[in-house]
Amino acid sequence: MVAPDGEKSRLDEAARAGWLYFIAGHTQDEIAKMLQVSRASAQRLVSLCLAERLITFRLEHPIAACMQLAAWLKDLFHLAYCEVVPTDPAAPLSSAGIAERAANILESTLRTEKPTIVALGTGRAVRAAVERVSPIDCPNHQIVSLVGNISADGSASFFDTVGRLADRTKARHYPMPLPFLMSSEREREQMLRIDPIARVRAVAAKADLRLVGIGQMDQRAQVLIDGFVSREELLEMMRLGAVGEVTGWAFDAQGRIIKGGTNARLTSIPPRVPAEALTIGAAVGPAKVSAIRAALKGRLINGLITDEATARTILKQ
Repeated sequence: MVAPDGEKSRLDEAARAGWLYFIAGHTQDEIAKMLQVSRASAQRLVSLCLAERLITFRLEHPIAACMQLAAWLKDLFHLAYCEVVPTDPAAPLSSAGIAERAANILESTLRTEKPTIVALGTGRAVRAAVERVSPIDCPNHQIVSLVGNISADGSASFFDTVGRLADRTKARHYPMPLPFLMSSEREREQMLRIDPIARVRAVAAKADLRLVGIGQMDQRAQVLIDGFVSREELLEMMRLGAVGEVTGWAFDAQGRIIKGGTNARLTSIPPRVPAEALTIGAAVGPAKVSAIRAALKGRLINGLITDEATARTILKQ
């Protein structure tokens, strides 16, 4: 359909105004004088140029591709939050980029005046994020651990994060003073009924933000490397279909929490399914793609921070 002459003339003027503003770099006052219209009319013409898509923009920067990938992931998995950072060609497995973005959301959350509860998992990405948080004085907030931080030999995890973040923020904090795994399901139930432990779990249940790592369940699983599970326990979970874990909770390729195995003796706070409060998984690397995608499919997380290469692979599967 051909536009009426009046409308065509109006679009011609909008195109001129748009070119003068966005390409030639003139101010709206200058455009008004050039087109011999009022400043308000010049402003409306520029807005019309954008609304009618008479002029479009292409952002020539690596971050543009990352933003597009984040939008696709957010739409595909119905995420509440998604950040994709550029991949470092010199260090494709580096967690520095995702740690920086995770630190950013931790800081923005902790700088709010409203009392807030932040719950943390363990792992290298989460620890790296905590290390990047600037010192903040926010004693009205609470920080709580989602994970028991004692390994089978009685040693504490090097990647514990709650105490470190509390040091940097002066927030009240609640560690999870439990072994990662108990020796039996019965012993686990007894420990979880202890009043101080029950109180910590009650705080965690009310968390406004959960930040967790996502681990693969294979021969290079971090829970194995860090000594939280034995090789036999890992192999058992793999036989049960485990492809990944969040705060120790192993899940299959569909993101379903596996029944039995180490999950029956795990002391960590179980994921809400589907995730209710903002629950962000931070992970990067080809070895973690299956675990990340499964966690997204199972709605164990509703937020993701990853890098460009990992995001592309997730979307291709």
